[in-house]
Amino acid sequence: MSLRPSRALLGNLLVLLALAAVAWLLLRLHLDDNGWMPAPRRAALWTAIASVGGYAALCALLWWQGRPRRERIDPAQRPILLVWASQTGFAAQLAERSADALRSAGLAVRLRSIEQLDAALLADSERALFIASTTGEGDPPDHAAPFLRRLMTATPSLGHLHYGVLALGDHSYAHFCAFGQQLDDWLRRHGAHAMFDTVEVDNADPASLRHWQQLLGQLGGDASDQPDWSPVDYQAWTLLQREHLNPGSAGRPVHWLRLQPPLAEAGSEATWQAGDIAEIGPRHAPQVVQAWLQRHQLQGDTLLADGQTLQARLSRSQLPGVTAGGDLQTLLSMLQPLPHREYSIASAMHDGALELLLRRQLRADGTPGIGSGWLCDVAAVGGTIDLRLRRNPNFHGVASTRPLILIGNGTGIAGLRAHLHEREAAGASRNWLLFGERHAAHDFHFGDELLQMQQRGMLEHLDAVFSRDGGAHRYVQDRLLAEAARLRRWVDEGAAILVCGSLQGMAPAVDAVIEQVLGAEGKEALVLAGRYRRDVY
Repeated sequence: MSLRPSRALLGNLLVLLALAAVAWLLLRLHLDDNGWMPAPRRAALWTAIASVGGYAALCALLWWQGRPRRERIDPAQRPILLVWASQTGFAAQLAERSADALRSAGLAVRLRSIEQLDAALLADSERALFIASTTGEGDPPDHAAPFLRRLMTATPSLGHLHYGVLALGDHSYAHFCAFGQQLDDWLRRHGAHAMFDTVEVDNADPASLRHWQQLLGQLGGDASDQPDWSPVDYQAWTLLQREHLNPGSAGRPVHWLRLQPPLAEAGSEATWQAGDIAEIGPRHAPQVVQAWLQRHQLQGDTLLADGQTLQARLSRSQLPGVTAGGDLQTLLSMLQPLPHREYSIASAMHDGALELLLRRQLRADGTPGIGSGWLCDVAAVGGTIDLRLRRNPNFHGVASTRPLILIGNGTGIAGLRAHLHEREAAGASRNWLLFGERHAAHDFHFGDELLQMQQRGMLEHLDAVFSRDGGAHRYVQDRLLAEAARLRRWVDEGAAILVCGSLQGMAPAVDAVIEQVLGAEGKEALVLAGRYRRDVY
């Protein structure tokens, strides 16, 4: 990465040079016999020297904080390759922000423009992210021409590569996100493995960009703790019920929540369908905010211009490590909203409430995660939850006449359950569920409900495997491989496949089994036909 100084740095250096020139001229006047004779007071002289020195130190500090980071090539961790293709500069800007988020989380990143990409760089990378814009009627950016000529006409072996694509486009054009889709197709055809479905962004849609930012947080480190790039317009939903589903489990606690939308005028009611996502705005526990206020000697009941108290604002904000010396306005300008969290919706519209299933996460220091800690431990039943619905068409259902294979582990059963509820309401009974967890006695989430669905004939096959209970098949991918003949038969009969759950471990393992059983071309055909869809996190 270039170490060329920024324009801001050059401007500050010019100011310093101008100040130094003025000081030199004044000194010459002072020393010249025919010039200015009165000597400055010693205190004033040292004050001036200290001021210029302090300004120089501040410039140096700003340069150090904003300097381009050198790539950290840790032999134990290959850098994430981050490639951008941009016509107007927006994709390049998003690539810079993505790289900054990953680096802030402690991950090494190689940031490259697409014309710098070659076969050797792809061969040396294990994970790659592509941010690709489309221009005109489906054309790639101009600077992508060398990549199209050198690589997209070649046949590299990319079986080692795991990738993700952020495709930028505009739905007003016929070929929406065409270059991003073309890039995704080329990577798949040459054996690369998608970590998640391509994220398509219509005209810089903030919700899609927040989803991309959430996916960055799943790649490791603490990238998910970075502030949202764009604000979220939440609504105040009511928490109706919360239940701990797996007491006694060796795993972390899993909680089931039911929420009610706010009252709305006719025509503006909250609506969702299976596959959609709930974006949650978390809050700090009251005792955390109170301790921060006491530590910085501030009053939480101070009323702000928007009518809320300082404590209420802080509860939804990242708490700064330092304050502005009691200056409230400066403090408020420093506050960044807590990043949102995304959860698969576990219910259908006709269930009468929005339901979530989530596992209480722990951060590296042992404290609860921002989102799960709020929802599982802090939020009061009967109180409000900041929530926004996000459409997720890449994980919406398929025609009720088509057989459906649903595969998931852990809390991934949430998104699959919503699909089963919609399918049952439509009378679609050709459903095959494969589910994996630790112990049947503690971790068979919605187990009674699923068994009853099977008895009613709404689940043609129910394969539940539990890794800590022994048996021939420990994980869902093992069970799926054992049922290879059934998998081929169902796919031949037109079945679609939905996968929901862990981005690390389960999803790539299931993907590998599908490719092993159906072949690379068979899997690609499912993807292109919209018959293989995933919601992984």
